[in-house]
Amino acid sequence: MRNILLSAVAASAVIAASSQAFADSAAAKKWIDSEFQPSALSKADQMSEMDWFIGAAEPFKGMEINVLSEGIPTHSYESEVLTKAFLEITGIKVNHQILGEGEVVQAVQTQMQTERNLYDAYVNDSDLIGTHSRLQLAYNLTDWMAGEGSDVTNPGLDLDDFMGTQFTTGPDGDLYQLPDQQFANLYWFRKDWFDRQEYKDAFMAKYGYELGVPVNWSAYEDIAEFFSKDVKTIDGVEIFGHMDYGKRAPDLGWRMTDAWLSMAGAGSKGEPNGVPIDEWGIRMEAGSCNPAGASVSRGGAANGPAAVYAIRKWDEWLRNFAPPGAASFDFYQSLPALSQGNVAQQIFWYTAFTADMVKPKSEGNNTVDDAGKPLWRMAPSPHGPYWEEGQKVGYQDVGSWTILKSTPVDRAKAAWLYAQFVVSKTVDVKKSHVGLTFIRDSSVNHESFSERAPNLGGLVEFYRSPDRVAWSPTGINVPDYPKLAQIWWQQIGDVNSGAFTPQEAMNRLAEEMDITMARMERADVAANVYGGCGPRLNEPKDESEWLGKGGAKAKLDNEKPDGITVNYDELVARWASN
Repeated sequence: MRNILLSAVAASAVIAASSQAFADSAAAKKWIDSEFQPSALSKADQMSEMDWFIGAAEPFKGMEINVLSEGIPTHSYESEVLTKAFLEITGIKVNHQILGEGEVVQAVQTQMQTERNLYDAYVNDSDLIGTHSRLQLAYNLTDWMAGEGSDVTNPGLDLDDFMGTQFTTGPDGDLYQLPDQQFANLYWFRKDWFDRQEYKDAFMAKYGYELGVPVNWSAYEDIAEFFSKDVKTIDGVEIFGHMDYGKRAPDLGWRMTDAWLSMAGAGSKGEPNGVPIDEWGIRMEAGSCNPAGASVSRGGAANGPAAVYAIRKWDEWLRNFAPPGAASFDFYQSLPALSQGNVAQQIFWYTAFTADMVKPKSEGNNTVDDAGKPLWRMAPSPHGPYWEEGQKVGYQDVGSWTILKSTPVDRAKAAWLYAQFVVSKTVDVKKSHVGLTFIRDSSVNHESFSERAPNLGGLVEFYRSPDRVAWSPTGINVPDYPKLAQIWWQQIGDVNSGAFTPQEAMNRLAEEMDITMARMERADVAANVYGGCGPRLNEPKDESEWLGKGGAKAKLDNEKPDGITVNYDELVARWASN
């Protein structure tokens, strides 16, 4: 009788498990039919991928985990929609919290310092790849997928399909972060205004070349001056030739380290990042993992002529050509200001804003026509006079899933399942349509984006072009991103306030970076904190021994060469032909 009862209990458990699996599959089918279209996979292949998630998640059913990301449309979709789908399909509840980018970095830093598990996973910018690969406080995903996390690693993950894994790979060749969203800073302009013959004629008469997409900063400045000082009003509305932001806040610093100095030409040649001098102005010799200094006197370029020129132009343009109040805007406030429709161009515009900039007029967006077609286009960023062929042109943000070793293994596994779910081929094409932050080639090349491309202002054309590789995140020269990034925004803010000149501010910034890196060097030498890859600073020399001699570029006699522009339609045709 006891054996019969045990058999009955076992049979009931099997039936219950089968019923639950059927329920999970039914939930997956519902989401595939109602939400996860279009997709790079057929519905049958989507169902197969979801069946794998159902099986892999079985040991973690009923678990509740916490993840954190910054606030952009892509992450709002994950937080509001994909967490519901994941719960119904896998039985794992995810609290996907959204905070400002500075708060995300602070949370990552706090968890690394305290080794207390604040969140089970983060969408953490790949800018921290130098930090994670040195400190070894984040899971090495290459090792994780082959070892402890192999049972929860999706066989259909297809890392080769991701665009940005070269940015999330450490100097050891291993993967530390998995891309979740990716966007570039590009040039944005009102094509409808640029196409008006009266403006084309007036610009040619004044400057002697065609009004078009600026190739260099000289042309950008001329265009900014032309619309702000000559055109002044369009259709009865006061307009401006430039848009930017300048509020004393962390994003002001990232705006400079992201790309501004590299766009001006401050770094060395090399992609994805300059060698030996990167876009931060930090020197690290080829083949080394030890940063050698940021100051010109140590072989760096953070306070060199190109960097000082870059900061000076940012300040001048903000004062002379931007709308009133722009100097008090932060990263997030600059977008709604642009959508008012009174700005001719923006040199530093993130494609993450595309989703908002294609909203209809009824939602307050004055940069689309009555049919919802964009009146604007995006194009490659112009570069400054210190820039040389072979340097990176701009920044590409690669927000990437990062799991810290202070997260218990079972929670790490559940979080890894969620991370893979939201970037899976089942989900990614639809998610890309919502957030427009492409991470997979199979998504950007999907036929649905060929159909939608005319309504996205050049985004699809850019991400299908070979040019996209010249935009890259912070590289491995930066040994500890959270510690160094916080130095930047106060110094740049001192220029905006008028407290210091650009040269004074950059001198202070470079010195503070070197002081901070000297502390890292001592910690690494004493306790191997950075795995032997912490800074090893060069002894300071007279700047003349470095300027133009393998260190920072020497000051140019002429920092405003002739303006150069290119026709936008010819540019897009060149992309399409490659």
